[in-house]
Amino acid sequence: MVPVTEDLAAGRGLWFRVETSSAGSAVRRAAERLGQDLELGDARTADLAIVAAELTSNLVKHADDGVLLLRPVRREKMAGVELVAIDSGPGMADLTVSSRDGHSTVGTLGIGLGAIVRQATWFDGYSLPGRGTVLAVQVWPSGTDDEPHWAEALTRPLTGETVSGDGFAVRVAEGRHQVLVCDGLGHGPLAAAATDAAIAAFHTAPVGSPAAVVQHLHRSMSHTRGAALAVAELDPAAGVLRYAGLGNISAQVVATGARRRGLVSLPGIAGHQRPTVREYDYPFEPGALLVAHSDGVADRWQLDDYPGLAERSPVVVAATLLRDAGVRRDDACVLVARAWA
Repeated sequence: MVPVTEDLAAGRGLWFRVETSSAGSAVRRAAERLGQDLELGDARTADLAIVAAELTSNLVKHADDGVLLLRPVRREKMAGVELVAIDSGPGMADLTVSSRDGHSTVGTLGIGLGAIVRQATWFDGYSLPGRGTVLAVQVWPSGTDDEPHWAEALTRPLTGETVSGDGFAVRVAEGRHQVLVCDGLGHGPLAAAATDAAIAAFHTAPVGSPAAVVQHLHRSMSHTRGAALAVAELDPAAGVLRYAGLGNISAQVVATGARRRGLVSLPGIAGHQRPTVREYDYPFEPGALLVAHSDGVADRWQLDDYPGLAERSPVVVAATLLRDAGVRRDDACVLVARAWA
């Protein structure tokens, strides 16, 4: 396994397969170490350890194919820790009831989910009987408000690789809410280097339209092997989503009622040749979702197969789609952004 500090310091996060109590211990130790590195404070780091222990205990006891993502999350000058537990187990008919102390399906004390909710700064989840459960938890320093983000994403490396060539970034520049999804060509460290270059260039790009940002990324990536990528700008006040993509990035606007509309990405590789970059505008009403992903996620998902999922937080939507549509023979990235009222 990759040393904890390497992936976590880079902000990529670390995936754990949780099948035994020993894996749960490894997650708890890694979470405590990350909490200390981010200076959560002793009390909140102890709370984080409880959350990690309860999440992994639930995966060991109840889950099939249980995995957990541990990663830092940042907001301006503050940092916290996020854990995302994903499984394909029996699921729960009512997650709210299951999170109450005393509720149990296996004869235990039933305090696991209740303890998680109490210790967390922010908690969200989705479960469907027979389909599994996704739980997302954030632990921030004391005094931090409960504030889910408008855009979130998850990445997962190809089976057998320790680093993903897919990546994402989110920024607000002079009021422009923009997101990036990137798929570095190939796999492994060189693909990751191309994506890292795109992310760095995205954060420092001059303020401009998605097409202008994509042109900037293209010029900034000439020293890499290149990437497929897309930049979207959310403007719910105007009822518009602006989008410019190159290569095999798939993106859809999911409107109220789970209606999907595919977005156009043009052929090309950022960082190579002179690709044609064109920007398109799409209707984007309050409550709509942008779902964008690399080709490591099969484009066969339908949100209406998941009752109520569209109302959950972006990270829970992304984790559910990654679980069910992610391809193990490729790096994968799913980004979800919500139009606010």
